[in-house]
Amino acid sequence: MMEGTAGVSGRRVADESMLDDPEAVANHDPGGMLRFTASAGAQVRESAALAAEANLALLEDEGRPRAVVIAGIGTAGRTGDVLATVAGPRCPVPVIPHRSAGVPGWVGAADVVIAVSASGRSPEALGAAEAAHRRGARLVAVGAPDSQLQSVAERARAPFIPVPRRAPARASLWALTVPVLLAARTLGLVKVNEADLAETAARLDADADRCRSTAESFVNPAKSLALGLAGSIPIVWGSSPLATVAARRFGDTLSANARYPVVTGALGEAGRGRVGLLDGVFGGLVESTRDIFADGDEVEPDPTRLRLVLLRDGGLNADDDTDEPLAVEERRADAVQTLAERRGVRCDVVTAEGGSALERLASLIAVPDFASIYLALAHGLDPMAVPAVTEMKELSNP
Repeated sequence: MMEGTAGVSGRRVADESMLDDPEAVANHDPGGMLRFTASAGAQVRESAALAAEANLALLEDEGRPRAVVIAGIGTAGRTGDVLATVAGPRCPVPVIPHRSAGVPGWVGAADVVIAVSASGRSPEALGAAEAAHRRGARLVAVGAPDSQLQSVAERARAPFIPVPRRAPARASLWALTVPVLLAARTLGLVKVNEADLAETAARLDADADRCRSTAESFVNPAKSLALGLAGSIPIVWGSSPLATVAARRFGDTLSANARYPVVTGALGEAGRGRVGLLDGVFGGLVESTRDIFADGDEVEPDPTRLRLVLLRDGGLNADDDTDEPLAVEERRADAVQTLAERRGVRCDVVTAEGGSALERLASLIAVPDFASIYLALAHGLDPMAVPAVTEMKELSNP
């Protein structure tokens, strides 16, 4: 272990053996990030129950909106991406994630604003809720009970769906997402039924069991993924819009939990330029510059290399009005895997499973969520405490 500046501590090189020591894992996770992440299935069930108690029927009085804006930052902001993707190309109105303070200038009485904040204190969600109230837009607020956001919702006489403040925001994705989806269902924008929610919760429970700390690395998909990523520069690409949301979520957790730099995005966009990373100084050039005749004493330590993580969706219905045909997405994913193999860049593949868009999304998010935590623990990092975040807040506040 080593101490860095500003009290940052950890190991530069991952200790692979500690992941198979449940006691060591628990000692390095004092905040319980693994436990919070394992609660994802429970979050789906509890949030669905809390949303059922909220007066969402108020949203129906004025019919279908012109547009829906989901306002929030960080994990709360990802809920807008989830809604836009689950709603899909057949959604009858625009669904617009909004990650800055206030709301877009065109928002008015014909629109709906869903303000999301796990703490109920984020300036982005609060500013959006206040602006929606001033402009006469319909408002839904999702956040911690007895928070500033709840106060704004009460003043606006708008539905408020509480999110119990038991887990940090980045481990509360499902607690924040389910109320957003159910509000959109009330507006007639998505078809998410009780069976979809139950199957998604069951999927998350099953993946949490597969990824538990007592399961050894060779049978634990999250530990295996974490060890494969150790010491690399991860590239995470999604084969479809749904998989791309999961890829960007993995980028969030790799950065916040494991403090790894990461490139994320859609495979379609990558094919327009970013796939060139596979040829670069951390990709194919690594092997091409290695001297195979060097003496043992002259051999340099293993250089930092790219590691590709490909999230493959596989689609649900081939006749959906998707942006691209399923066959195109599948061929592109196959091509990128072949390119990586030819350049010696290792590739991990996570394939979606499930009968609904929501369950497939959950199957692409669960294992990577756990992997980001195990990668942090292997480096001796506390995945809960992020000193740089705390310092930035202190330095930014007047």
